[in-house]
Amino acid sequence: MSSWICRACRPSLRPLLLSSRSHATSRRSISANSPYFSVSEEVRQAIAERKPVVALETTIYTHGFPYPDNFALSSKLESLIRINGGVPATIGIQEGIAKVGMSADEINRLVSASSEAGKVSRRDLAFVCGVTMDGKRLNGGTTVAGTMLLAHKAGIRVFATGGLGGVHRGVEETFDISADLTELGRTPVAVISSGCKSFLDIPRTLEYLETQGVAVYTFADGRRSEIEFPAFYSRDSGVLSPGVVLDEVEAANMLHAHFSLGLQSGLHFANPIPEEFSIPHAEMEVTIEQALEEAEAAGATGSEITPFILTKIKELTGGDSVEANKALVEANVVRGTRLAVELQKLETEGVDRQDRPETQASGFGSNYTTTGVSLKANAASAPPSLATPETSTIAVPMLDQTASLKVAPAVNVFVAGSLNVDLSCDFSPRSSSSGHSPELKTSNPATISQSLGGVAHNIARAAHLMGANVQLCSAVGDDLPGKAALEALAAGGMSDAGVKVMPDTRTSQYVAVNDGKKDLVLAMADVSILEDTAEGSVVSEAFQQFWLPQLKQARPSHIVLDANWPPQHLARWLKAGQETGAHVTFEPVSNLKGASLFKLPKDHTLAVFPAPSVHLTTPNAYELAAMHAAARDAGLFDRQDWWEVVDALGIPDTGARMQMSLAASSALVDQGVPQQSVQLLPFIPTICCKLGAQGVLLTQLLPAGDARLTSGDHAPYILSRCTNGTEDKLGVGGVYMRLFPAVDKVEAAEIVSVNGVGDTLAGALVAGLAQRDGKARLEDLVDVAQRAAVLTLKSQESVSPGLGTLRLLA
Repeated sequence: MSSWICRACRPSLRPLLLSSRSHATSRRSISANSPYFSVSEEVRQAIAERKPVVALETTIYTHGFPYPDNFALSSKLESLIRINGGVPATIGIQEGIAKVGMSADEINRLVSASSEAGKVSRRDLAFVCGVTMDGKRLNGGTTVAGTMLLAHKAGIRVFATGGLGGVHRGVEETFDISADLTELGRTPVAVISSGCKSFLDIPRTLEYLETQGVAVYTFADGRRSEIEFPAFYSRDSGVLSPGVVLDEVEAANMLHAHFSLGLQSGLHFANPIPEEFSIPHAEMEVTIEQALEEAEAAGATGSEITPFILTKIKELTGGDSVEANKALVEANVVRGTRLAVELQKLETEGVDRQDRPETQASGFGSNYTTTGVSLKANAASAPPSLATPETSTIAVPMLDQTASLKVAPAVNVFVAGSLNVDLSCDFSPRSSSSGHSPELKTSNPATISQSLGGVAHNIARAAHLMGANVQLCSAVGDDLPGKAALEALAAGGMSDAGVKVMPDTRTSQYVAVNDGKKDLVLAMADVSILEDTAEGSVVSEAFQQFWLPQLKQARPSHIVLDANWPPQHLARWLKAGQETGAHVTFEPVSNLKGASLFKLPKDHTLAVFPAPSVHLTTPNAYELAAMHAAARDAGLFDRQDWWEVVDALGIPDTGARMQMSLAASSALVDQGVPQQSVQLLPFIPTICCKLGAQGVLLTQLLPAGDARLTSGDHAPYILSRCTNGTEDKLGVGGVYMRLFPAVDKVEAAEIVSVNGVGDTLAGALVAGLAQRDGKARLEDLVDVAQRAAVLTLKSQESVSPGLGTLRLLA
């Protein structure tokens, strides 16, 4: 049963939940509410949905590599996790807040000023988070110990890093033992590394870990003889490993048993450095002895000694140690992700949840829906932190929209259209003999997941993740799905100021029933909330009294309209866009609905260049054909103003088949895509046609005087130039046409869902345009937008939470 639906029953369960002190194996969070602790939406949602999450430390960036090498390494490691099926959670301290799941720009800010970042272990957290210096909050890179602690507080069980701290040589005089070891003894997180740093005392380190109750195992990595514990840069150390594990599957079984037993210590899985990068142990020992002597002579102690020795090792090895360090941490991240994936399989597919009635009784699952939405009544206003089941209060928030002019600050993009609650019901047969399809006219076992959807929501979400300041303008009913939708928006960091709550209406919902292969069997849609076009209807009144005043107050630079608006309402939005001087993007949604742009009421004329009603559209080839047919059938190609602009484009009377074939392709010309795009340019001067695996065809009407018309670099893409002398009168310069190949060949096995892919591309394009303050050229944004679409193609979500990693490229 849907967790959102179940919330209606939660008040009666509250005493039971609040009295529960079960230590269930599914418990993923022990953290209390704190303004100093923040978990990203992507990580929060991944944990709620039991996805494999892998923690990453930041000391390796702030104290291990210079900028920008450290930032490049962080991007590489996060990419390796995603490629191997996991969700990365980079952990660090930024402006006094411990962050789990740092965004790309947050990481960049931290590592670009690494000289100002402290090295943060457990003991340092209170100081770094609670103290200011010169009026500024502090930053820090988390060590293995600090990262373990914060990962555990967020509910993350697997952490991949380079190497552990340990017992230092000469400990009998210095008592120098890394806090990493004691943290492993008291924090239940699996740490994958290439052993401890090779300049440490490895036998004593292993002995200390045994005293702390820490299981230590080394991956055999194809070896069959006696397996030695790795020494960071070297595959061998001369010290036998306390235990050996064959592969990630065996390690995952150990982890599952460990967590199921409720053991509160960590585990260490040592992964030897890839053989081609390994430095012989005897050779490294000579280097280490010299580095240790220089460290003693320099008086390096405490937290200073490790960075000092690593720098000396780098100098003495001529940089070989740096390459080895990169290679081993990359290998560890891949190994750790595969381990997390196998553990996730055990916790979901391999374990019958009916045998574990305590699974949702406490812990993370009782505080969040499967889309990562907090069930706390104050979730929308509280800091993004996680609550313990002992202190959580479960209540459905009341909707309050008394302030009709509530507008999110500094909004530069309004996205108007549909907001849906999507439910996906995947048939889950209890046995292989049950077949792949659900049985009709009876109840079937299923895995049911919920998410926010709707074209406008998806576009707004994508633009938000790509860094734009977005307001979604839509409507929900005063019902449970509506409340959950608003709460989910808030939990995702998006404003709900433009979402109108309409009494006596139903929130749009879409229910998909899929077979065992996740192919659609049946879908049901209730999306009528925006369709009432009668004068005085609740939608008409909402536009006049709710959305239009917000639009006039905010005056965003960009408006995006999806075709879920009936023509009558679409006309109102287009008029408002012209009055506020906004750049308007039209997303067709479907073949049928895309035609609505050319079926506006008679009292509204679709304007042409140079002051068009619509500036950009993002159809696929089928939607483009439907839009072209609708314009033709409506007689828009018979209009004099349309003809004047078309004539000024400079297309020869004989057509431009050869030029179009060179700019696009012969196949697309045979299909009519370039021709249809050109004929629609007077009404929509920029058309970005989505062609799936073929890429994107960009067709633009260039204004007179545009530098691209005379640029040698752009010459291959200039289809035609104005030749009839009307440049001063009409402002038409010519036509730009360019086929952008797909940025990535996505194999069928990598495709998770096509839902939201086109919406993601549109949102990424608009975000890029809005953030560059009118100075952007669309051709500079297409490749980044395609990369964003690929991330969604590989994601279960209608918009991939990973889009934030592309923000610096936009």
